[in-house]
Parts: sequence; structure tokens; C-alpha cells
Amino acid sequence: MTAWQRIGVGAGERRLCLAMNRWGARRALTRLLRLVSRLGDGVFWYALMALIALLGGVRGQRAALHMAVVGVVAATLYRVLKRWTRRPRPFRSHADITAYIAPLDEFSFPSGHTLHAVGFTLVALAYFPWLAPLLVPFTLLVALSRVVLGVHYPSDVLAATLVGVVLVQVSWVFVPTGWIG
Repeated sequence: MTAWQRIGVGAGERRLCLAMNRWGARRALTRLLRLVSRLGDGVFWYALMALIALLGGVRGQRAALHMAVVGVVAATLYRVLKRWTRRPRPFRSHADITAYIAPLDEFSFPSGHTLHAVGFTLVALAYFPWLAPLLVPFTLLVALSRVVLGVHYPSDVLAATLVGVVLVQVSWVFVPTGWIG
């Protein structure tokens, strides 16, 4: 028996997940969220790191390196958590939830897309706060997309957000003094 089979998904969360998933029936919204989700697979973040490193001088190179390290740690954390919890994706557990996009792996907890989006955004904004109007809405859309597209429960996204925040906070312990300046 997995941790999630013991804990289960509450009826309230299942209803919220289903209600949000029904938004996916709107074609324009589904297209937008599929695009956001695919960009959140890494393309957007890798392009951002490259641009920051190329155009941001020494500060940009430091930011890109910091983002890359946070990304590697985040990937390791979410893989370990997924193997440990083995929480089935909503569309696998509930016939009334539709997957509007193919997931990248089998399990849902936590949302790797959200974990990376939160981690990358927090690091990038520490170095370049003026990126907030681009990164904050994109990160929110990534998180929303995962539930609407039927591949995550809201608690998967919330947990990933918290893990991302903690990961970035811990990462600052290892950043040399004066890097942001």
C-alpha cells in the first residue's frame, strides 16, 4: 500500500480537481494551457537561463548558474518524492477527469513543472526583479495548467510550491556573499 492509498484524496479536493478540469473543455483555454505546460517542460526556463547568462553580464551568469543548480536539486527531489509517494494521477484515479495533455511520468505528487517554475522564478527575481511581470504570471499559469489539464491534484501543485520556496531559501546558504550585490 502506498502513502497515498493510506492517506487518500479528500472528496473536497477531488471535487475541486474535477471542477478545474472541466475548464479544460474550453478549447482556447486548453490550447493556452497546453502551450504553457509544454514551455514549462523546460524550454522556457532553459531559454531564460541562456538569455540571462548571455545578456546579464556577471550577474546574469551567476543567476543562470544558481537557477541551474536549483533545477538539478529540484529534479532530484521531485523524482524521489514521486517514487516514494507513488500517487496516481487524477485522470487515472477518476474516470470523470480528462487528461488534456500526456504526462511526462506516471505519478502526480509533487508537480515537477510547478516545483521548477517556482524555483526558477524565485531565483531569477532575486537577481532581476524587473522580470516579475513576465515570470509571476507564467509561473501561475504553469501551476494552474497542471490541474486544469488533469495531470495533477491541487495539493500536488501546493506541495510543489512549498518545496520550491524552501529549496530556494536553502540555496541562499550556498551562494557567496556579494553575488547579487
